Amino acid sequence: MAHLTYLGVLAGCLACALWLEPVLRVGVLRRWRRLALTVLPVAAIFTAWDLAAISAGHWTFDPAQILGVRLPGGLPLEELLFFLVVPVCAVLGFEAVRKVLRPGDQR
Repeated sequence: MAHLTYLGVLAGCLACALWLEPVLRVGVLRRWRRLALTVLPVAAIFTAWDLAAISAGHWTFDPAQILGVRLPGGLPLEELLFFLVVPVCAVLGFEAVRKVLRPGDQR
């Protein structure tokens, strides 16, 4: 089961953030194009950075805690998912705070 650790952490992050969408109606997932334009460029930069660190031997991943699916360049699938999941959770959290603190917003 240890090979599911990284994936489990990502699932936990999503579980902690996705409820904000229907409960607070933040509209992040409904505006998926805007979300993609926010997340994908950052994910691409960090993926390139990770690939460079992996090829230089500066960055490694514990094979016991990942699925073992490696993308070109040796990047684990979970690491790519990290660069997508964490920013989506951050945007959900940010928009939820904005929604709650917005003056004059009647719920």
